[in-house]
Amino acid sequence: MTEQTPKTSGTGKSAPRMRPWLRVVLVVSLALNLAVVGIVAGTAFNHERRPPPRPPRLDQIAGPLTFALTEEDRKAIGKEIFAEYRKQGRPSREAIREEYQGVIDALRTTPFDPTAVEQSLERQRVVANERAELGHRLLVQHLSDLTEADRAAFADRLEEGLNRFREGRPPPRDRDGRLPLKHR
Repeated sequence: MTEQTPKTSGTGKSAPRMRPWLRVVLVVSLALNLAVVGIVAGTAFNHERRPPPRPPRLDQIAGPLTFALTEEDRKAIGKEIFAEYRKQGRPSREAIREEYQGVIDALRTTPFDPTAVEQSLERQRVVANERAELGHRLLVQHLSDLTEADRAAFADRLEEGLNRFREGRPPPRDRDGRLPLKHR
């Protein structure tokens, strides 16, 4: 049997062995560094392959305007909308449910009658347009009634909301999920 001698470096001294736990730490560190590089590279390359932006949803069109109103103003306009609905005889929830049930029934009827669905969708479009026009009119009236300083504050909040929307960030909220004081 031969005796094994530790390997020596060129200086004649034996090279110290790496401790097992240190080797694990280095491997984990290397893996984390590679993961970070992969994420950064993937994000950079994926940015160029994103699909074209979709048109905004209906609620996103008016969203920044609503965000820019103070909580007090939102409530006041909401009360005005509700009062106008009562005057105009807006459809009840039951009537709206019946309208949708009519669409469901028409979709299940054989042979299919597209006219029934088209008429129901037309009635729904008319109601939606009336609501949008009412909101538009009340908002313009509200903005006309504001002082110059209040209109400037509204413009600042609107600009902030548009910037947040462009960046994909939601409106700021407090711990309870409400808009901060400057927006109430």
